Amino acid sequence: MRVQLLTLAAAGAALLAPTTSPIPVGPLMAPGARHRITATDLLDQVRDCTQVSRGRYRTDAGTAATVPVCDTEQAVFWKADLDIDCDGRPTAHCNRAADPAFSAATAYRQSDGRHLDAETLPYIVVPAPSGRWDHRASGVRGGAVGAVIYKGRVQYAVVGDTGPRDIIGEASYATAQGLGINPDPRAGGVPSGVTYIVFKDSVIKPIEDQAEAEAAGERLAALFTGSD
Repeated sequence: MRVQLLTLAAAGAALLAPTTSPIPVGPLMAPGARHRITATDLLDQVRDCTQVSRGRYRTDAGTAATVPVCDTEQAVFWKADLDIDCDGRPTAHCNRAADPAFSAATAYRQSDGRHLDAETLPYIVVPAPSGRWDHRASGVRGGAVGAVIYKGRVQYAVVGDTGPRDIIGEASYATAQGLGINPDPRAGGVPSGVTYIVFKDSVIKPIEDQAEAEAAGERLAALFTGSD
């Protein structure tokens, strides 16, 4: 069931005001339309880090913990690598044969109760809640809208899965593909240079509605950058 849409003015006021309930956000532009907000516009807003996490995260098991989660009034962000998450419903490119670490489950499910499809749905993985950082306390839950940025490209995505409590920097096969990154779960991903921005108290319902995530991402990015 699609939630009632907010007007742009209402969405802006809701983002700037303290709230504990998610902000439903709705379509603004047609799927495939050119982004009005550029990667540069977004990166200009995340140059400085006010750390909200109580510690830092590793990008991979066995590496040093160097990545903080940073806080702004409207969003949280981090700068890390991008490992490929192929978890969820088995598909041609995301399955146990293609990915030794494959899991048929995602932390959040789509509206029909099935797990998400990493091959077709751009989604972001956040660390499981811990004493280091609980994403829920920052207004980030399943279906929250995010912008993932790499080498001048922006891919809007939803928060769709959780990962290890001490590791950050992971997104779905479809997110990597949208950024021009090799999405192969064995050999793909990139070791650095990826920025993840997740807008606080935002939500897409149903979570699998990619067109709505794209439209909402553009709207929230405009508010975040002051381009509106």
